[in-house]
Amino acid sequence: MPPLSTSRIEIAGIPVAELARQFGTPAFVYDAAMIRRRLADLRQFDHVRYAEKACSNLAILVLLRRAGALVDTVSGFEIRRALAAGYKAEGKVPPIVYTADIFDTHALELVVAHNILVNCGSPDMIDQYGDLAPGREITLRINPGFGHGHSQKTNTGGPQSKHGIWHEQLPDCLLKAGQHDLSVTGLHMHIGSGTNMEHLAQVCGAMETAARQAGPSIRSISVGGGLPVVYREDDPTVDLEAYFELCDAMRKRLENTFGHQVSLEIEPGRYLVAESGYLITEIRAVKHQGANLFYLVDAGFNNLPRPILYGAYHPISIVPADGDTNRPETDVIVGGPLCESGDIFTQKDGGFVATRRLPRATVGELLVIECAGAYCSVMGSNYNSRPMAPEVLIDEGQAKLIRRRQTFEELTAGESMPDA
Repeated sequence: MPPLSTSRIEIAGIPVAELARQFGTPAFVYDAAMIRRRLADLRQFDHVRYAEKACSNLAILVLLRRAGALVDTVSGFEIRRALAAGYKAEGKVPPIVYTADIFDTHALELVVAHNILVNCGSPDMIDQYGDLAPGREITLRINPGFGHGHSQKTNTGGPQSKHGIWHEQLPDCLLKAGQHDLSVTGLHMHIGSGTNMEHLAQVCGAMETAARQAGPSIRSISVGGGLPVVYREDDPTVDLEAYFELCDAMRKRLENTFGHQVSLEIEPGRYLVAESGYLITEIRAVKHQGANLFYLVDAGFNNLPRPILYGAYHPISIVPADGDTNRPETDVIVGGPLCESGDIFTQKDGGFVATRRLPRATVGELLVIECAGAYCSVMGSNYNSRPMAPEVLIDEGQAKLIRRRQTFEELTAGESMPDA
């Protein structure tokens, strides 16, 4: 792909400056067309199930539902979000799946009351669900014994991961399910975010082994998510057609063995929404600290925590107020306003500060942090009592506010003070 530009004038056809004037800064902006494009990439799979945790705004969920995506939830309130966005609780193919390693009381009550399909990630979940809902169907999330991710913190497989039922415990879990009259009708594997073709092939092999062990009750398999996203121009990608062919061949072998059809699901989160998102900020200070030049902006890790969590790289661009996209570039450190030394957007894993080659800019100009649609706003916080930033969806040339900026009254609504 061509090098990512360090200057930007517009987002989805709308000038960035206009978006900033209308919605203020910092603000998240999503390009609906990009989300639909990424969903269309995966149409060869029987079902695309969106991992809601990546970006759970109701408008995003409605967009994906209307475009044909199913949804995967990981908490009781995520289930409620999906229901509020118009997803049905039940269907021939379950519109909503609850995937977790534990039940809290609220989630257990919801899945029982609404008959939400449960994807069990721990043996104890089978007992807890079976005690309340014997006779229903479940699926099992299997930890195949290996994992991979762009960071150890995004690795969801292997013995150091809390996720999934350890593959050697599958026979015991099948017996446990039988004792509660629960039918195990599907298997799921997800080994981490940022996998490559080699690791995805390993998942296919492990899935086939587990499915044969489970037997002909299996009617669906989910190969999870983890597809890579291009944050740098030299980041690797996955040949999606080749990946589908690999999964489809495995599925067909199982169908031949079981004598019935097996549906093939994929469960992307980041892949569908990451590239659609932009965080618009304003440069509020330009300062030298020894040999280092800092651009300090009005967004912090309270808005976008991926760099401080695991050294994630995001493309960054400057919006030149004079329209000059050919300004000379310089080495810059980009930081936020928080009272925390780690509030740096240009850092590497382990908290090591890095510089970024960016156009020269001045106070008052806009800076855009790109590929900010996944695990950004949804992981935001009120650290330093800063409000949650608004979210904006651009669809067919129209920019619509889909979450307003949090007010002080909303920020403190759940708090109380003792009588003076």
